[in-house]
Amino acid sequence: MISVCLVDDQNLVRQGVRSLLDLAEDIRVVAECADGVQAVQDIPRIKPDVVLLDLRMPNMSGLEVLQALSARNELPPTIILTTFDDDQLVLQGLKAGARGYLLKDVSLEQLVEAVRTVSSGGSLVAPMVTQRLLAGVGRIHNQFTSLEQPDPLTERETEILRLLSGGYSNKEIANSLKVAEGTVKNHVSNILSKLGVRDRTRAVLKALELGIV
Repeated sequence: MISVCLVDDQNLVRQGVRSLLDLAEDIRVVAECADGVQAVQDIPRIKPDVVLLDLRMPNMSGLEVLQALSARNELPPTIILTTFDDDQLVLQGLKAGARGYLLKDVSLEQLVEAVRTVSSGGSLVAPMVTQRLLAGVGRIHNQFTSLEQPDPLTERETEILRLLSGGYSNKEIANSLKVAEGTVKNHVSNILSKLGVRDRTRAVLKALELGIV
């Protein structure tokens, strides 16, 4: 059973998302938070498998929640809930450690698949990279700590990076390439090192900026 925490100041949004997740047999909403302050207090205690997080909230924003929990190494896999006009906030949320984003009018299938994907170690980077977000990557010039001119990737590393950008987990990549999961982990570590980034999401965004994927 995948445990989920909903963080949104709008009660109707929380009710809507909960009603969708209730239809999935393997997902259970274990907590709801109406603001960022409550989220920062409750999430480390509850330790949900996945957090669905609104960015625009009073008192403490979703971005501040991401930053606070990341700083304490207490951030579970997190999906941003957003609207069409939040491009810059979404990019900053990814920078702060989110695994991807969903629009608030998401379908049941998309929501359930997203929760399952991030709970198993994947990310939602590729499905959510729209032209507007790519333009946003250019505007902020990928303000992550990374190497300006990374070491060239091998053909296999590039192949794995492209699969990472599709949101696939290490296990799924290993099955696809018919190699051991440990081999994929080693390749991912090399990719992060060569790109000068610390996680998969930043690696994909860096690769997008450099035109690798």
